[in-house]
Amino acid sequence: MDTKAFKRSLHHSENYHRKGFGHQAEVANQLESEYQSDLIQQIRDNNYTLTRGNVTIHLAQSFGFCWGVERAVAMAYETRKHFPTEKIWITNEIIHNPSVNQRLREMEVEFIQVQNGNKDFSVVESGDVVILPAFGASVQEMQLLNDKGCTIVDTTCPWVSKVWNTVEKHKKRECTSIIHGKYKHEETVATSSFAGKYLIVLNLQEAEYVTNYILHGGDREEFLTKFSKACSTGFDPDRDLERVGIANQTTMLKSETEQIGKLFERTMMQKYGPANLNDHFQSFNTICDATQERQDAMFELVDKDLDLMLVIGGFNSSNTSHLQEIAEEYKIPSYHIDCVERIKSATHIEHRQLDGSLTMTENWLPDSKVIVGVTSGASTPDKVVEDIIEQLFAFKATIAVV
Repeated sequence: MDTKAFKRSLHHSENYHRKGFGHQAEVANQLESEYQSDLIQQIRDNNYTLTRGNVTIHLAQSFGFCWGVERAVAMAYETRKHFPTEKIWITNEIIHNPSVNQRLREMEVEFIQVQNGNKDFSVVESGDVVILPAFGASVQEMQLLNDKGCTIVDTTCPWVSKVWNTVEKHKKRECTSIIHGKYKHEETVATSSFAGKYLIVLNLQEAEYVTNYILHGGDREEFLTKFSKACSTGFDPDRDLERVGIANQTTMLKSETEQIGKLFERTMMQKYGPANLNDHFQSFNTICDATQERQDAMFELVDKDLDLMLVIGGFNSSNTSHLQEIAEEYKIPSYHIDCVERIKSATHIEHRQLDGSLTMTENWLPDSKVIVGVTSGASTPDKVVEDIIEQLFAFKATIAVV
């Protein structure tokens, strides 16, 4: 399939929309009332610090809603206003935040359900309105919806679209796209659908396995088994790793994406020589600015003298989990929570661990004076952060009284 031609055709369709519908001012007021926070603005204005009683909060200087997320949520709200009576679907969570997705459900936006590992589009009818989320949708989903005669509202983040353009360039040069990402993540699923040949590597360790195979060969069947769910149909490591290009899921750790890119560049230079590098390796900067800014701010935050860290964001949010990785790398007691209800009491907190499991930690909040670092992922509204900080203050006051 010529994905580039399909996209071009879709973008010229009268049923396709990737801008607002003229309700920006009305929606902006609604979003401000539902998601913004006076307390968080107060902390920003006070050099990102707030002390109340014996609790000091240090807020990361870049956190929370990014521009792409704000744009996607605003477009979803505008869609409901513009189509007040039509059936509206969304192909996935609009963003990885439970409160925002629940709010859309309250606005009677229906979410496509997954049956036996596949999305069930049979419920969508001609004339229905379908929102594509900030992470994008696969080209196959777009084609299906277009064929059904749906009105498509595309909120895909421009940074994600930039990665799609990159893998299109790889395809034109007959390069295999090496995608740094999680093969199940909807953004990576979408990106790989625009690629020709592709291989998805989760981390530097997997990238090293691949580059070792490029240089020294190896067990082909072992390779294919290892990446059975993370490569294009018919992928052959002995044939398809001669020319490679680097791409990434926009929410991965910036430093690791850069390491993987440099590793493949060195590998191809070693195998084919510096003079032939451009024939065997392509790299474009596809690291999202917002992801990079939040990670940089987190590195500044962990340098402070902190007693503990709260990392706030959806449990399926990749960019939030990478902020948590930074906290753990610096061995700061840290808790990834998605909502205020995870703080059960002054003594118990339920939180997500890096392996994805939920655990309950006791005695998480010190009795004495405490300095707390706070950050949030790019899909987290300020209001959620406010609720958690206020709950922290309230429970700490209870300890002080006792």
